[in-house]
Amino acid sequence: MYIIDKKLQERELQGNPIKVGVIGAGEMAKGLINQICRYTPGMQVVAVYNRTCSKAENALLKAGVDSFKVTDSEHVFCKLIDNGDTAITNQIDLLLNEPQIDVIVELTGHIEFGLKNIIKAFKKGKHVVSFNAELEATFGPYLKQKAQEHNVMYTLGDGDQPGVTQNLYRHVKMMGFEPLICGNIKGLQDHYRNPTTQQGFAKQWGMTPEMVTSFADGTKISFEQAVTANATNMCVTQRGMVGPNFKGHIDEMTTGFYPDIDKLKELGGIVDYVVGASPGPGVFIHATTEDPLSAKYLKYGKLGEGPLYSFYVPYHLLFFELAFSIARLIDFKDITLDAEFGMKVEVVAVAKENMKPGDRIDGLGGYKTYGICDNSSSARNDNLLPMGLAEACTIKKPLKKDELLTLDDVEFDNNILFDIYMNQLNTPN
Repeated sequence: MYIIDKKLQERELQGNPIKVGVIGAGEMAKGLINQICRYTPGMQVVAVYNRTCSKAENALLKAGVDSFKVTDSEHVFCKLIDNGDTAITNQIDLLLNEPQIDVIVELTGHIEFGLKNIIKAFKKGKHVVSFNAELEATFGPYLKQKAQEHNVMYTLGDGDQPGVTQNLYRHVKMMGFEPLICGNIKGLQDHYRNPTTQQGFAKQWGMTPEMVTSFADGTKISFEQAVTANATNMCVTQRGMVGPNFKGHIDEMTTGFYPDIDKLKELGGIVDYVVGASPGPGVFIHATTEDPLSAKYLKYGKLGEGPLYSFYVPYHLLFFELAFSIARLIDFKDITLDAEFGMKVEVVAVAKENMKPGDRIDGLGGYKTYGICDNSSSARNDNLLPMGLAEACTIKKPLKKDELLTLDDVEFDNNILFDIYMNQLNTPN
């Protein structure tokens, strides 16, 4: 990060900021706008798209910005940026077409909307930073391929668990160690939480009940760990991951919770999570080394006897760290993470309640389904329904609570997304 801050300070002195266009004005977007406008030299939010422009206005005002204007005119939009002001619009193509914007940041959390507009951005020659793990887990290989085809850069951003895990993964590998477990630390998991049970917590934090539900019911962590697997060439040991409950420190989990080290090596490493461990809500990597000198000094450094050693980050800082990924991408061509190894792990849909023919599946964090991880080979062998495609599908036969949904159980509302999903499974890495 120390290279990044110097480069941004240099840009600030030169009057040459990275010009950022933001898609969305929800909680994460508000945080990023505040972070850039108040605390990040050499970077400027020049445009914000949101369906409801008043939300974008409010985000800018909270960030101390008052030189902005709402417009649906291309000429006015461009002029505002020319003058160093911020343009707000509910016309997405104005933002995507603007040649002065260096990078688009997608923060909506919606899969279909995010996919459509990121692909549009690529076609317009725009680099993209996404903060949408659900989209990346569902269409990551396709996004990587399309970015390459259009000669632009794409990355999932820092600050959420996958980005923090990938930073730690690279750090551990740079020291010569072999990561064998990439883990996520959760405080709670209950597959049957729904928007009604989570309404109070959501209101407290200004989030939607559906978003909070996806955190609690295991869907979000499944998307996050699938993203990590696809970036590291790892897998899961079993459908749904192991997910042990443990109240101690993550350092104490190097033995007794996962397969032995030979099996972990044979698998190429695994992704998983633990509920209740400290330090939460962080991420961890358990790695090994075959170098006796390294093992000696890891012991000296109080990391234990091995053969697994515990490394962790005790937090993930959301939008506070997202600007780092923007700067890394634009100034250093450094991708925080993408689906480098294709679709290794998928997120598949499970019935949250009994369903009958004619029922429509609601969205992520809803009443009807929750998502779990599965190795892609296993998911395709059993013809399972990807969680990222489940929304708005119509149920064709009776399903019981906790039953895995298959492609034969549903009628798709959007066959185009299904075709893209299936075709990317054969995309070369």
